[in-house]
Amino acid sequence: MNSRISAGSIWLIFASAFLIVSCTSSSHKREATTYAVQPGEKLNTYLLANNAQPDNINDLLLKYDGSKKAKRHIKLYRNEIAELFTKKVLDITPSTNSDEIKSRLQSITTEESTALFSLYPIDTAKWMKLISIHSELAENEVYESAIAAGLDPSIVFKASAAGFEDTVTPLINSIGIVIYGQDETSTATVRFRADDEMRWQKGLNLSWEPVYGSFAGSIVYLNADTTYHIEVQITDPNGEQQEHVFQTKTKPNSPPIDPEKVYYLSDIYSGGQLDLEALNISGSADGYAKIIGDGQVIEASSDNLAAVNIGAQSYVMLENLTIKGGQRYGIFAKKAHHIWIKGCNVSEFGREAVDIRDGLAYVSPTTNSPINYDSGIYLERSGIAVIEECEVHSPNLGANSWQVGHPKGANALQVWAYHDSDAYRGEFIVRNNRFYGAPNHRFNDVIEGRKNFERRGGFVRNSAIYNNYLAYANDDLIEIDGGQQNVLVYGNEMEQGYAGISIAPNMLGPSYVFHNHIHNLGDETGKEWTAIKAGGLIARPAGKTYIFENVIDVGRNGIAASKVNGDTTFWIGSQNNIILTDNTGYSVGYCIFDTEKYYKNTSTNDICFNKEVMEARYEFNLGQLSEHPEADNLAYIESIMQAGRAAMDRQMVMPIPNFSKHSIDESFEPLDLKQAHAFDPYYWKLRTEDISITPFAKQYDYGETTIVDNESVAIQGNSWVKIPIDFDVVKSTELTATLLIEGEGAPEIIGLGFETDNKVTSERVIRFFGTQNWGINALKYFSQPSSQITFPLGDFVKGEINYLVFVLDYDGVSKKNNDIKVTFSNVTLRSGSD
Repeated sequence: MNSRISAGSIWLIFASAFLIVSCTSSSHKREATTYAVQPGEKLNTYLLANNAQPDNINDLLLKYDGSKKAKRHIKLYRNEIAELFTKKVLDITPSTNSDEIKSRLQSITTEESTALFSLYPIDTAKWMKLISIHSELAENEVYESAIAAGLDPSIVFKASAAGFEDTVTPLINSIGIVIYGQDETSTATVRFRADDEMRWQKGLNLSWEPVYGSFAGSIVYLNADTTYHIEVQITDPNGEQQEHVFQTKTKPNSPPIDPEKVYYLSDIYSGGQLDLEALNISGSADGYAKIIGDGQVIEASSDNLAAVNIGAQSYVMLENLTIKGGQRYGIFAKKAHHIWIKGCNVSEFGREAVDIRDGLAYVSPTTNSPINYDSGIYLERSGIAVIEECEVHSPNLGANSWQVGHPKGANALQVWAYHDSDAYRGEFIVRNNRFYGAPNHRFNDVIEGRKNFERRGGFVRNSAIYNNYLAYANDDLIEIDGGQQNVLVYGNEMEQGYAGISIAPNMLGPSYVFHNHIHNLGDETGKEWTAIKAGGLIARPAGKTYIFENVIDVGRNGIAASKVNGDTTFWIGSQNNIILTDNTGYSVGYCIFDTEKYYKNTSTNDICFNKEVMEARYEFNLGQLSEHPEADNLAYIESIMQAGRAAMDRQMVMPIPNFSKHSIDESFEPLDLKQAHAFDPYYWKLRTEDISITPFAKQYDYGETTIVDNESVAIQGNSWVKIPIDFDVVKSTELTATLLIEGEGAPEIIGLGFETDNKVTSERVIRFFGTQNWGINALKYFSQPSSQITFPLGDFVKGEINYLVFVLDYDGVSKKNNDIKVTFSNVTLRSGSD
């Protein structure tokens, strides 16, 4: 055993966590051959493979025949790329030590810095930090080079700003969290509790966000108007921890109302447009102004831009209004905030076609732009709004189909949540509505976001679209494209659209798509593309979307890409979904259709089934695929298909903290012990999906950790590594595991540790093999070369366990001569009734 601080390649531990191996059906497609995605990664891989040297780098770059984007970068930055490669800047990874990084970046020029930012569009925060710390460039030179590379100036300054404030943003039933100044190799765990509860609940780990260099994520399914305590613990690769503590209160289910500003429609409306600006109706933070429908119908003419004009008035609530007409909009606001629209019925809005050219509608024979973006409700550059229990339907003009080009026409709801003031951006809640067209009279998108290819576009941040019914679009049923940080789409039923939910592009994540029922897709011609549409990770970087526990039953694809500036790369974590497809063919019938095979994409425990070939279909990086245990059980698949939407309420084999419903539908029996023990506090089993592997204490010296399959971890070298675990050992607790030792040699300790913190405790490390008399001697429970171990853990260790430690201690041999490999499989803890 040693106490040296590791200077080895810790990066291997994290890279290996992406290599989850799973059995796959015969129809699964090609494996990925490279992890290179960004132009800098692709060019570095190419130059290394061709043994580039200073005297031939330029020639090799001129001969490059790979991706178009990389070629464009060579054209712009050929000399700079050659210098960056020669200085080994392109080889910098999280495991590169600080002195080495400084030597490589110290002499970097502004031109080379510009090239670097352009070559790595996803890693904005990483390079901003490293260049600022380790190069000799002045701060303004770093900013200028980043902006010259095309980065958004607001990102450049915010990503580098000291003291950029963390945010905790409550909605009605969720809370969004962003913690800045972080590192990708750390882990951010979450727990929370309501103020009147003593029990803490586990949240989903926060997600790495590479644009600003933050951890971000959401807590969901919360109660309205409730104070919550939140603790986030961030652990770096060396086990150092920092804790962030927050307290916030979710918003109430209804706004405060100023009793002096309650207006009945019949008292303030006499026909035409209802204009709140002209009436000077607005409220304050202490009390909204409220307009109540009392039977009269608002009917506006085509001369009025909107039937109801909110304008820039704020703190306004509209309730139970029936609204018809409006040249372009039923309800319109611009640069407003704190808007609440409840129980309104909106119809017969938008322009009508006077001229049809090439299948597109125009307001006159002389206009150049087709009719587009008319909306039942449009809140332009407005923020903090609730739209609930409304019906929006029957626009004056239906959209064209893809047969004549991109659909153009009306939307039920159009959102641009980027208010002029940062304090009022995002925070849209769209819940419990019915937005629908008709089979031959459809919306363009049912919910459309403006400025799709900008971070300031769409819902922007901290927004939720839930429990709505959305139907009949010739394009997307929901667009959340653009800014998507802590944007939630859940509990919706969606049908009859060309695509279901568009997340293309996600320019600032994470966003979450969960518990939706997407089925019966198709535009007015019967054509469809995919239930969830992604793309644009490199062209419009860079955010991750989590896709959890949806029921998708469609003809073509479950999750697939569309080009964003020619880029089909996307970044998702998919888990516990049911994805059923009907048809087959090129780009047809896939549960996940990822032609780029991005190495960070994961599919965990999804049920994937194509009804035509009677098995799973993927175009995906299979190293990142871990199938559901009943993936090949046709009887189980049949029960899932019959259950329809109710299948999302089944008990999950691998529940997702805070997101899984944890409800049990009696029609779904437990699949096996894994599911039966899913919520058993006296049972724990090693699952490698989404685990965080980090060095333990100061014991890691060198070596590699590999995820062998979804129940096995292998370690090599002189290596102690840990994973988080939450378990209480009692007298009856029994440990079972399979231990395989390969290679020749005499290591000091091979075993498992059960620790409460990041410190070595000999009384908590079980030694199953090794020459050193240290720890708890359990040699008699193991025999070489491979053995099933049963060990009475409760006789030796008691109380809370926070970390399971995998131990291979081998000080007495050099790194070069050490070929010992230890595989731990089926590691299980069981306790009896005590």
